[in-house]
Amino acid sequence: MVFSSLVFMFAFLPVVLLIYYLLPVKFRNAFLLIADLIFYGWGEPVLVFLMLFSILINYIAGILIEKSNSNNKKRKFILIASVVIDLGLLGFFKYAGFITNNLKVVLPFLNIPLISIPLPIGISFYTFQIMSYTIDVYRRDTEAQRNIIAFGTYVSLFPQLIAGPIVRYRDVDDQLVERHENLQLFSRGIRLFLLGLAKKVLIANPVGLIWDNMRQMQGGGALVSWVGIIAYTFQIYFDFSGYSDMARGLGNMFGFEFLKNFDYPYISKSITEFWRRWHISLSTWFKEYVYIPLGGNRKGLPRQIFNLFVVWGLTGLWHGASWNFLFWGLYFGVILVFEKLFMLKALNKMPAVIKHLYSLVFIVFGWVIFYYSDDVGGVKAMFTFISTLFTGSFISSDGITAVLSSLPMLIIAAAASTPIIRKIYNKLSDLKGFKYVEAVVALLVLILCTASLVNDNYNPFLYFKF
Repeated sequence: MVFSSLVFMFAFLPVVLLIYYLLPVKFRNAFLLIADLIFYGWGEPVLVFLMLFSILINYIAGILIEKSNSNNKKRKFILIASVVIDLGLLGFFKYAGFITNNLKVVLPFLNIPLISIPLPIGISFYTFQIMSYTIDVYRRDTEAQRNIIAFGTYVSLFPQLIAGPIVRYRDVDDQLVERHENLQLFSRGIRLFLLGLAKKVLIANPVGLIWDNMRQMQGGGALVSWVGIIAYTFQIYFDFSGYSDMARGLGNMFGFEFLKNFDYPYISKSITEFWRRWHISLSTWFKEYVYIPLGGNRKGLPRQIFNLFVVWGLTGLWHGASWNFLFWGLYFGVILVFEKLFMLKALNKMPAVIKHLYSLVFIVFGWVIFYYSDDVGGVKAMFTFISTLFTGSFISSDGITAVLSSLPMLIIAAAASTPIIRKIYNKLSDLKGFKYVEAVVALLVLILCTASLVNDNYNPFLYFKF
């Protein structure tokens, strides 16, 4: 079940909200946990048991770590054991096939069988969340949660369960015990949810169709390929940031406040800035739980460069089990190291438009690698597509028609990827009667999104598989 589905919007969510607010406060976490598990098990109920196992193991680990405060060796052993179990489950389900496929190539004489295991939805997200809890308890940054219902609710909370943002336990621990649901927070949640829904349904889906059409067009010319990959650049942003906004909005409806996950990344003037604005919760997780423990920038430049490559290699592999995903992560790692050593001071002296174009070019090529990392043609298809960006005719007659018809949607996407709409909203929000206009616009957005979902079968969710 995804947020941008009619079943979720008009059946699951209204029923869950109604029961939640009818229940006394002391029963709300228990009900949320039940709703979370129903949501997660909607497509494959057996996966619920995997999640419950992870919840139980890490709940016990947190308590044991805290009880062993006077015995550092025991505390470290418990932490390592819990992390090994968490990463073992993630590795088995996400990387077993990748590892066996490569071993079969390297060691063909061993007759290693190929393994194909369905990937549990959202396992990368909730595994990182659950590890942040045990690590923070070990560091004494938070207290162990003694209430297993509250802890289970944290791990399985459906608004951010399958696609983030990755919520650290210490950011919501007090909200699990005592949160203050109110009309203002609920209204903000509705606005955020509808904003995310509009990003997903009214922008990401249409530009995704443009990418699909441009990619499949034979002999359209280099311009068609450029327009196509720009459309994909917008699709992946509005798809993922839209879902993150919906998650934050849903959290608000239930009294939770999650941190922002995207901050207009396409206005960045360097790749360093881009990764401060893109998927903020993942970047923060790797910084706090991998980069800094490895030594960060405290042990000299060579060690810092090594740490950066470790982080970006893992970032690539987190997204998927393929060499191309690893290459995608290291691609950005190389750029970030190069910026740190040579470029940032030079960039500061350049005009803003040059810095912005520089960033966008590398971002777009990064999405080329990312797209072709996901078993849709591999390395050969990636280089074939890149060649179409620079070779052959500039544009064909069919290509001209396709490009012109896509321009209005791409212009809308470009404007929506900048803060300009937010600035206009902030100025208008002070006007008398604006709240009534806002309510009408919100209703129109809901109607348009619903009509689009009813009439169009094209509704992919790109980060659903991670």
